[in-house]
Amino acid sequence: MKRNPLSRELRKYSQIFVVCDRNVESFARQIAGLGAEEDAGGRLMCIDADEAHKTMETAVDICRWLLAAGADRQALLLSVGGGITSDIAGFAACIYKRGIRYANVPTTLLAMVDAGLGGKTGVNLDGYKNILGVIRQPEFTAIFPEVLATLPEKEFRSGLAEMLKTFIIGDSRAYSAVISLLSSSREQGFSSPLASPYTAADFVSLIHRAAAIKEGIVEKDEFEKGLRRKLNLGHTWAHAIEWWQHSEGAGACRHDPGDEAFAHGEAVAVGIIQAAKLAEKLGIAETGLASRLQYDFEACGLPTELPCPEEELLPAIRKDKKAAGSAVAFVLPVRIGRVVIKNLSSRDI
Repeated sequence: MKRNPLSRELRKYSQIFVVCDRNVESFARQIAGLGAEEDAGGRLMCIDADEAHKTMETAVDICRWLLAAGADRQALLLSVGGGITSDIAGFAACIYKRGIRYANVPTTLLAMVDAGLGGKTGVNLDGYKNILGVIRQPEFTAIFPEVLATLPEKEFRSGLAEMLKTFIIGDSRAYSAVISLLSSSREQGFSSPLASPYTAADFVSLIHRAAAIKEGIVEKDEFEKGLRRKLNLGHTWAHAIEWWQHSEGAGACRHDPGDEAFAHGEAVAVGIIQAAKLAEKLGIAETGLASRLQYDFEACGLPTELPCPEEELLPAIRKDKKAAGSAVAFVLPVRIGRVVIKNLSSRDI
């Protein structure tokens, strides 16, 4: 980007502070109009954007930084990074001085189609996902697909899973289009549709389509009272997997000490397959849906199998934030393009 595309938008705010994933500091400085070495009076803070640092302590550190820098209630906190960055920075903005404005510039596919949209902010507690948080809409979310050119393959797959999730919920044609573009780009020898000059534009259009679907759902149900809960497809198992990966038993179950843990979107992919299998067992889903999704996901390079016996995930499933009493609200696919919500106990699964 030769010029800052946000310069006009940012001129609306008297104070701008930037929190970024330290891996995208250069881009964050560019997007905020800061010089390469300039700290602009302490207006930029880099954080370690990983699950281990997605804590209340990090959010409080951001608040302390804002206070020391003299941020008032008219300030804008600009988050530049992936979903973890927007979750932490957005949460800090919501609690600092009882709430200041914030905005998101997502730099990962997952954040562009999911985490950077909808106003959910939060941090983990004792390894359990997003237990502390609030819902408050950002001033804006600015999407620049060109930054995905340097996205690691694992992070691309993670975002791809969330993209497919959105289309399983609400757009069967877009789902098929993503699978087709992935197949075409691989046949052409490209690592992703974004790397191919033949498929990049169409894939960017699908990114915006996924974002539009989520924004449409959020507009109808901002505080997750009904419709918005469908966006949790695959997440009950995913959050449990992420909890388990940080537990003592995880290392013993890995075949190779060098095996990587699932990224969030990869865990969601596994969770979607589990949801489809359960939906078929309960007679809710079309016969063969789980097999089709598993075939498609594996063709995309996504994992589809649980990393441990399912009973080891039950403690986290019972503590899921969607739990009410002994039941948990599970999102189950009926077919590609339609899902339903069922309250089930751990015995049911």
